[in-house]
Amino acid sequence: MRLATFDDDRVGVVTETGVVDVSDLIDRPVDGPTAAAPGTSRMRRLAAAPALLARIRHEFPARSPRPLADVTLQAPLPDPGKIVAAPVNYRDHKAEMRLKGDINAMGFFLKAPTSMLGPGGQVRLPYTDRRIDHEAEFAVVIGAPARHVRPDEALGHVFGYTGLIDVTMRGGEDRSMRKSFDTFTPVGPWIVTPDELGDPTDVGFTLWTNGTVRQKSNTAELIWDVARFVAFASTVTTLLPGDVISTGTPAGVSPLADGDTVTLEIDRIGRLTVTVTADGAVPCPLTPVEG
Repeated sequence: MRLATFDDDRVGVVTETGVVDVSDLIDRPVDGPTAAAPGTSRMRRLAAAPALLARIRHEFPARSPRPLADVTLQAPLPDPGKIVAAPVNYRDHKAEMRLKGDINAMGFFLKAPTSMLGPGGQVRLPYTDRRIDHEAEFAVVIGAPARHVRPDEALGHVFGYTGLIDVTMRGGEDRSMRKSFDTFTPVGPWIVTPDELGDPTDVGFTLWTNGTVRQKSNTAELIWDVARFVAFASTVTTLLPGDVISTGTPAGVSPLADGDTVTLEIDRIGRLTVTVTADGAVPCPLTPVEG
């Protein structure tokens, strides 16, 4: 299934003819484990409760869809518990950035959950004098809690997959700061369940800026594949339902500018498009690192 969040935290199954609203099926009590608090988003509650997903699979085919054009898509998971991201996980990106190390030496970093942005949103450039790039990434949404899982177990803890653009300010500051500005994590257009996506080790993706291809690769080119990265992250921090794991970007990262339109398309998932604005941008107040 393809699961979208739209309008005011409603959740629907995306079909060839539209989106089927299943919000009431998530709100209805369910037997079995639920690891998300009642106040969290519907999608996060769905990720935490396998019985809810089973209920939706059984009941949604009998419902009529609404045209996608009649709804406003939001970030499919608007309130992730944490965003775990891979720093250098493609060799061609390592080469273009002239870096000595990669994920084998760097592990992972965290992005602020408040940096999430949905389809059709605007990336806001905060500063007038700093380079800010796009980074196209294949992302994972966790479904079952994971702690010290092996790579051969890791995919069993996945709720689904989605597209993610890791917007990044260049500079000497810590990665978690440079990547955590509000709007710096566009995600979507929806979450695709593992049975629909298939093999996550062979998924192609392309990113365009203003219609020009900037990045094009395949998850087959990852240094650490999805399972290995999820397994490693689980040895450091307990992964919980609704956590997002972003697996890294290939070569082709390029600067963003006011007025840009950026589109990420991931095979078997879909297209995520956002625009860029510099409205309100100011000179960066940070002191540049010398040497």
